[in-house]
Amino acid sequence: MTEPEIIARVENGVGRISLNRPKAIHALNRAMCEAMTEALLAWREDAAVQSVLIDHAGERGFCAGGDIRMIAESGAGDASEARAFFLAEYRLNHLMFDYPKPITAIVDGIVMGGGVGISEPAAIRIATERTTYAMPETGIGLFPDVGGGWFLPRLPGQTGVWLALTGARLKAADTVELGIHTHFVPAIDIDGFKAALLANPQNPLEEANRWVCPTEPEEAPLNPHREAIDRLFAFDTVEEIFSALDAEGTDWASAQLAILKTKSPQSLKVTLRQLRAGAALTSFADNMAMEYALGGRVVRTHDFQEGVRAVIVDKDNAPKWSPADLSGVTEATLDALFAPLPDNEKWTPLP
Repeated sequence: MTEPEIIARVENGVGRISLNRPKAIHALNRAMCEAMTEALLAWREDAAVQSVLIDHAGERGFCAGGDIRMIAESGAGDASEARAFFLAEYRLNHLMFDYPKPITAIVDGIVMGGGVGISEPAAIRIATERTTYAMPETGIGLFPDVGGGWFLPRLPGQTGVWLALTGARLKAADTVELGIHTHFVPAIDIDGFKAALLANPQNPLEEANRWVCPTEPEEAPLNPHREAIDRLFAFDTVEEIFSALDAEGTDWASAQLAILKTKSPQSLKVTLRQLRAGAALTSFADNMAMEYALGGRVVRTHDFQEGVRAVIVDKDNAPKWSPADLSGVTEATLDALFAPLPDNEKWTPLP
């Protein structure tokens, strides 16, 4: 008898969703997204449910992303299964974003990609010393979806652009400083926090404030580079960012440029356009519609197929991008990827 990948139940006024696919670090599939959606819809109008808690089994991480292998296999064909997954996943993201009751997500361990999508919409986002956050999609020929076009450009300065392009990994000191996560609670105190939340289901923020550790995390390591990030990543073309980093001449800037040169040139340009467009949008739903149109096309491109092969399938970490440099990624290519879908194919929120 296999265990369910999502465990949803109500405990003392708290609707509790536990991710339960620990061997895959709770990587999301369509069935998991649909199970979470079903629970949240059932609790939305239920007066007995006062708040929602999302946590996970095991200690390896909260959620490492989506089911990338499935998406790539689907993208190698007609991408219909990938689009069905994106439809369910993005509807879940939007449902959480607009949810009328407070959601608390305990982001203990790895949180990447799809895991960001089911934690960033939560009102209360608890990080621990084991938290590692990243949006590493440009390294596999993708882009930071699941709402990345909305959340990342709304981080302080240009930190979201830097994160999206480089795929940098952050620990809790930086994520709390930037507002990616709202509170730091040591891992040893997480069970105590959960018990307190279950005893006080109507006041999750009060409990988060009470359990937060005032002396941790340590000073954010990113702080010394924030001025440079805001200056060097403020451009609207990737070529200008490359030139600015090259001209800067510091060890840090050179390291960022070296990292960017390993990423898919197409993904870098797609991602920068996505974030600049997302910054100008006024509704999360419009952002998800943009990402849905984009995702269904990008998963069929050479770079996504090659990125998944190199990083996830063969694990040689030597992708051969095409085009191999920025100059080969034309505005016409980007326009085609970002074109709106026909009305009968567009993403829509849950009815």
